[in-house]
Amino acid sequence: MATAARAETLIPDGLLNRYNARRMDPLVRIPSVRPTVLRVPPALEGLERLAYNLYWAWHPSAKALFSRLDPIAWSRSHNPVAILSGPIRWADFLDNSDFVEAYTEVIGAFDRYLANGHDHWFHQRHGNELTGPIAYFCAEYGIHESLGIYSGGLGVLAGDHLKTASDMSLPFVGVGLLYRRGYFRQTIDADGHQEHAYPNYDLSRLPLTRALDRAGDPLSVTVQLPGRDVRVDVWTAQVGRVPVLLLDTDTPENNRADRPITHILYVRGREMRLHQELVLGVGGVRAIRALGIDPAVWHLNEGHSAFLLAERAREAVAVGATLDDALADNRRNSVFTIHTPVSAGNERFDAGLVRQIAGPLLDGDGRPDTGGVPVDRILEIGVGADGDAGHFDMTAFSLRLTVGANAVSQLHAETANATWRDVVPHPILGITNGIHTPTWVGRPVAELLERQLHADLDHIDPATAANRWWERIAEISDTDLWAAHLRQKRELSHFARGRLRVQLARHGEAPRTLDELEHVLDPDALTIGFARRFATYKRSGMIFTDVDRLARLVHDTDRPLQIIFAGKAHPADRPGQSVIQQIFSRSRSAALRGRVFILEDYDLRIGRFLVQGVDVWLNNPRRPLEASGTSGMKAAANGVVNASVLDGWWDEGFDGDNGWAIGGRETNPDEAAQDWSDAQDLYRILETEIIPAYYQRDADGLPTEWLGWMRRSMAKALWRFSTTRMLREYAEQLYLPAAGIKAKAPSSH
Repeated sequence: MATAARAETLIPDGLLNRYNARRMDPLVRIPSVRPTVLRVPPALEGLERLAYNLYWAWHPSAKALFSRLDPIAWSRSHNPVAILSGPIRWADFLDNSDFVEAYTEVIGAFDRYLANGHDHWFHQRHGNELTGPIAYFCAEYGIHESLGIYSGGLGVLAGDHLKTASDMSLPFVGVGLLYRRGYFRQTIDADGHQEHAYPNYDLSRLPLTRALDRAGDPLSVTVQLPGRDVRVDVWTAQVGRVPVLLLDTDTPENNRADRPITHILYVRGREMRLHQELVLGVGGVRAIRALGIDPAVWHLNEGHSAFLLAERAREAVAVGATLDDALADNRRNSVFTIHTPVSAGNERFDAGLVRQIAGPLLDGDGRPDTGGVPVDRILEIGVGADGDAGHFDMTAFSLRLTVGANAVSQLHAETANATWRDVVPHPILGITNGIHTPTWVGRPVAELLERQLHADLDHIDPATAANRWWERIAEISDTDLWAAHLRQKRELSHFARGRLRVQLARHGEAPRTLDELEHVLDPDALTIGFARRFATYKRSGMIFTDVDRLARLVHDTDRPLQIIFAGKAHPADRPGQSVIQQIFSRSRSAALRGRVFILEDYDLRIGRFLVQGVDVWLNNPRRPLEASGTSGMKAAANGVVNASVLDGWWDEGFDGDNGWAIGGRETNPDEAAQDWSDAQDLYRILETEIIPAYYQRDADGLPTEWLGWMRRSMAKALWRFSTTRMLREYAEQLYLPAAGIKAKAPSSH
């Protein structure tokens, strides 16, 4: 590793969780070192500090500052560390008073953000109660598109969870894996087939630092696997006030066969996946211990990290506890979130494979000083709801060994309790997901809210009527709201045209065809967005049930309709990939060409453009298989109106006047009949309600009825489906009870 300046001052043993007279410092501080030297002038040193803190990912003024340094390089990477690693004519910026003024403002705001945690909700209400941070384990984190360690909804929710914990100054530390080759980058070929490519990230050009141990050396821990020890290096991604420990086996000290363990997110091979989850759970606990952190609560976000419970039990047995006492102590301060009712989303492994790979690690290889947790006991605890002893069910194991658990919507809680009633020793709560509004609300709309309602998206607080600015959206004029929305639509059109041009040029389309793209995606036309993972239960192609009927709608001269799709299917999901091929073929067909589009390589950036820039957000899964879904929440916060099946969050978010419900709450066991019925209802809603409302204009050319739908959509989403509300519920319903804190009366939600 190159010699580099420390990113944080070394903290002596025992002070990583620094307790002062107020009991708890809101920041968990991880000593670390940067992997490369950035030659930033001393007068602008704040740029380097800011580049290595993902605070910039949700603060547009910070991103704009880095963009000014090299607009072309920024357009390619959207990564401040990559920008600062390149050649920059610093003298030009030091002599530019406008730049220096912007720098001073951005760095001042950044430093104030990091310093003022004690005046936030958690510390005002609960700051003297926790004796340590929440340790949050997750297999993926969607923080920003430049850090490709996420796949989809689970990771995006985890990223929003971290950002909100930072905004709320909640004592928090995340743990995950550092996927050097990430999740796959998607291209769609000229026949509509999804193709997969895995990048090889250069860690020296990412916003990551190398964690240091208490002696000041690069931190590594060891995980014992059959016949060898695997070294796990620990990196840190700093997300505002919250550090995330990322575990990496790609180090020269490891056998070449072990270095790829942490390369790829959701690798297909089951044995490799088991290795990953052992590294996450066991290695994560050991990294936490090596740093001297003593969590008050351990939060498993999905079952991928379940082996942390076995490792903590092994630790206790090693110092003299009985196994039963160790497991009971584990359960006391551990909580679990379940994210899907779909069986493929709940991790299971062959029991024989677990016995072979995890057995020696869990029982300590028989060494008396290492403790021991018999693998057969672990397998017994991990028998699934179906009673199949031949498989180890990570969800069942986690539910049995945690004191509290939650589903991610109220409807999901009903299905989860029905599924796991014979496994879980306590009711599964419903804590509905939310979104981190500063990340997802577009800049034109955010500036409008700030200017006219004095909204503070970084600090949403419903404590007083004066703070509940989302209840006053009616005060914004039709003209201003429509202008902000049209700006976001134009931004989407410009972005999507560029992406489509690159896609179709690679397919060998003629210059005439590429030139025609300048005239598609008219910002004045009613635009529907549909973006998510292309699993078959999401019924992504349902709108094509009657192509002739759809063609009449999209090509209506006076009231045209256009649809933008985006999304990926897992490389092992052949039916999902067939859905992509179907949508691509429809988009190039004579009946729908020029009105239906699919954007390849769906990521956080495409997601932001879509939820901010369409008019209608479409979601039509088979009820009740969508646990929550958050893309519709993001759209609603921007004034986009939802048309969705009453599943997941929309089952509780739909009020009758803030969007449309496709179908009802009763389901037909005949899936084909249900699909046909829902498709007909979607067409009816489009023809008789959505399209007429959008195109009805007043004397000033404004869609006044539509603007009413937009306002109601925003007003009912901005607080109710925010991660600020969500994290308050986590704190008061899960974290504090798990830490042994007696619940107060719930704060205003």
